[in-house]
Amino acid sequence: MPKLFRPVTPGQRKLVLPNLIELDPCSEKGMPKALLSAKRRTNGRNHSGHITCRHKGGGHKQQYRLIDFKRDKENIPAKVVSVEYDPNRSALIALLHYRDGEKRYILAPQAIKVGDTVSTSDEPPFQVGCCMKLKFMPIGSVIHNIELSPGKGAKLVRSAGLSAQLLARADGYATIRMPSGEVRMIHEQCRATFGAVSNAEHNLRVVGKAGRSRWLGIRPTVRGVAMNPVDHPMGGGEGRGKGNHPQTPWAQFTKGYRTRSPKKSRKWIVKERR
Repeated sequence: MPKLFRPVTPGQRKLVLPNLIELDPCSEKGMPKALLSAKRRTNGRNHSGHITCRHKGGGHKQQYRLIDFKRDKENIPAKVVSVEYDPNRSALIALLHYRDGEKRYILAPQAIKVGDTVSTSDEPPFQVGCCMKLKFMPIGSVIHNIELSPGKGAKLVRSAGLSAQLLARADGYATIRMPSGEVRMIHEQCRATFGAVSNAEHNLRVVGKAGRSRWLGIRPTVRGVAMNPVDHPMGGGEGRGKGNHPQTPWAQFTKGYRTRSPKKSRKWIVKERR
């Protein structure tokens, strides 16, 4: 259940936060310095200094946690030492201590606990947090953190609460149902991790006040219908005019308009997303 608050202050009146009971309360004291790096803010600007992503800026200072998306330490068991918050992503992360002494962060799956043992191997156990090539996974497995190219690191199904399902294997490719409903083929030599991503209550959160968004580096957003015609395609009109189709300030249609490039291949897509 998400965490609700008594409205002692106006900002707590509608505040809803995930109930992260699996978090380690002492995790920040023991964070390995080698797994942290400086994070320089761009505030939505490109290399020319032009704003290419609006409504970004400010926010609390953050350090980037180096996450092991490749999971390439084969046949070396690792113990889960702590489950931690990561300000750079919606999912939680888990700190692993490998038997050979190395430490790494991974995306924390649902139901993983401090003291659990995980590994990367082509043989059982098929338990939550263990990493394996799609070639050796049981059909029907619930997976996340999926590679698109063998050895390049996981690119798919990394956000809080998401999971995919392994449906079939044939001719060197695995068929996977993605969280969007799309069914696509991925090379069976690509790795994935058993289980779903942690922090499934992330989508239930209600920010509660503008200041919390500013802590996260999100600046205010003005609705297009509230602007003048000179400022936005949906601006102007008497009263609350809703005549236009939903558009960006540069007249690109949104909310249902397909923006996938026609140059991208659909060769590996078996079924389109919903």
